[in-house]
Amino acid sequence: QVQLVESGGGLVQAGGSLRLSCAASGSISSIYAMRWYRQAPGKQRELVAAITGGGITNYKDSVKGRFTISRDNAKNTVYLQMNSLKPEDTAVYYCNVDGFVAGSRSQFYSWGQGTQVTVSS
Repeated sequence: QVQLVESGGGLVQAGGSLRLSCAASGSISSIYAMRWYRQAPGKQRELVAAITGGGITNYKDSVKGRFTISRDNAKNTVYLQMNSLKPEDTAVYYCNVDGFVAGSRSQFYSWGQGTQVTVSS
């Protein structure tokens, strides 16, 4: 139906930068929101950033001023630019997208496969 493919994770030193991408494919007529979550070992999955279909953004307090979420509507792709990375940012990052399926009024809520971000000290 709707598939999300993530890329951009990797290993970076503290203070470095990384950009995550999440491309949605399939029959999409409209998107409610695009989000980035992360989950570190032994910790609860947490919302990092979100952007609505109208372009309104929200961020977890600890990443404000360091992370930026953006989208390319033509490509149905959401990005997470991560600057000034800290070891505490180490986690598996997951994107998710919800919206309507083209040709119907069916909704979808899809997750990416996850991408590992490791920040060394």
